[in-house]
Amino acid sequence: MGTITVTNLGKAYKQYPTRWSRLAEWLIPFSKPRHKLKWVLQDINFKVNPGEAVGIIGINGAGKSTLLKMITGTTQPTTGSVQITGRVAAMLELGMGFHPDFTGRQNAFMAGQLLGMSVEEITALMPEIEAFAEIGDYMDQPVRVYSSGMQMRVAFSVATARRPDVLIVDEALSVGDAFFQHKSFDRIREYRKQGTTLLIVSHDKGAIQSFCDRAILLDSGRLERQGKPEAIMDYYNALIAQKENSILEQATSDDGNVQTTSGTGEVEIESAVILNAKGASVEAVNVGDRITLKITVRSKADLSELVLGYLIKDRLGQPIFGTNTHHLGSPLKLIKIGERVTYQFSFDANMGEGSYSITIALHSSDTHLAANYVWKDRVLIFNIININRKFFTGTAWLPPEWESQNG
Repeated sequence: MGTITVTNLGKAYKQYPTRWSRLAEWLIPFSKPRHKLKWVLQDINFKVNPGEAVGIIGINGAGKSTLLKMITGTTQPTTGSVQITGRVAAMLELGMGFHPDFTGRQNAFMAGQLLGMSVEEITALMPEIEAFAEIGDYMDQPVRVYSSGMQMRVAFSVATARRPDVLIVDEALSVGDAFFQHKSFDRIREYRKQGTTLLIVSHDKGAIQSFCDRAILLDSGRLERQGKPEAIMDYYNALIAQKENSILEQATSDDGNVQTTSGTGEVEIESAVILNAKGASVEAVNVGDRITLKITVRSKADLSELVLGYLIKDRLGQPIFGTNTHHLGSPLKLIKIGERVTYQFSFDANMGEGSYSITIALHSSDTHLAANYVWKDRVLIFNIININRKFFTGTAWLPPEWESQNG
């Protein structure tokens, strides 16, 4: 079983005011330093336990790739240390280590040896590597004629040809066709079931929330926070929209769930309820029944435009459906201070059994990134139950009309 322990990790690069300063520092020993340190990561501490899956998120430049390079040993830290137990397979920069003039097969042998496999072991695994990569005759063509997706296919196939104790994956899987992405994630899921420890960097919210037990948010080179994937992704979503005079806070409810609230506060949510077909407020809904989401808001400032959006998420935080009044073609214009607006959205609850939450956002334009008045997760929690529908599984109720013919 593999573990990763990161202790007080930091990385800084030397910055010199002129090229002569660098030369002087080399030629004049024991003189005062002529450089300044530019820290890209500082004071990073966390541990990934055996069999755990941890996702790392953050905006571009937050230090995610640098962190993975230090964990895998391709970059040396300025401060701190990394300890890894078990056999490690890593996919960082796409095709890293591949020689463009060598064939895919030759590069597979080199990459396999870098992962600690013998030539005999790679030879035995080569049929499986070829079959999983599915690039046909290109396996014996120079890598320089490969597309980025083909490079990813070979690199991933080699890295996962045998189950590693620790699998580290950067954004490489975002390259290539959807079919191979599904195939790769299926292999990762299978290895996870068998006990592989996973550390993954991705901007894909769905991947982080479906794969990971925990998420880590990096911001400006520091570990901003860590916790349940849904709570961290909600915080990250609010962080990238944060503007001057806005708030960003998280509160833990009695049931242990985290609610994220952000925004500049020009609008407040007064109430939100789910109504059944008779107009009564309900917390449990039968599969497929007609319901209405009723939301009342009040403006606390004069606004040139007001858009309301809602998002339905399942119990894992995965988005089920979301829209807003901009995309529906009816944003409100010239809202006065103190004005109260009530929205009603009616739809059939064609969802599978389970617990769902509703996120509400009030903003201008098409997204909350322009002007986020208020974004609030888990405003409502409701349950879908199956009272009178035929048995089915999944998060969507899509009853088919069907027939069969013999002969």
